[in-house]
Amino acid sequence: MRGPKPVVLTLSEQEQKELEALVRRQSTPQQVALRGRMILAGAQGKNNTHVARDLGVSVDTVRSWRLRWIGLQAVSLDELTVNERLTDIQRPGRPSEITAEQICQIVALACEQPKERPISHWTGQEIADEVMLRGIVPKISARHAARVLKKGISNRI
Repeated sequence: MRGPKPVVLTLSEQEQKELEALVRRQSTPQQVALRGRMILAGAQGKNNTHVARDLGVSVDTVRSWRLRWIGLQAVSLDELTVNERLTDIQRPGRPSEITAEQICQIVALACEQPKERPISHWTGQEIADEVMLRGIVPKISARHAARVLKKGISNRI
């Protein structure tokens, strides 16, 4: 087969057992279970192309998780569990400017019946206008107001 050989993936007995248990567990998120299956297949000696074909993912995905796993093997399982090794890392981003208290006020406002306005239900624009009118937040777009209501509470708070 052409191309570079994948980095050899070896698992300790404890890693093997924990990965197999994680993949079989019904409560494991499917994304994490799929990554676990990639690592287990790599440890069986399959190359990235075969693993990708068997699991229906791209070769780049298999390669990146194989390399990430190998890079994290230096850290003991006591410090970084198998589940944590297969979970996405926190991505950088701008911190939320809306506090949890403000989100609660926005949700409470949306639960109210529109009194002062001649509308039957709240739209994103109506909610945004009312939130700024009441001084809950100084500025919010209609789209973001609708997104806040859809999510309830943001993950970044």
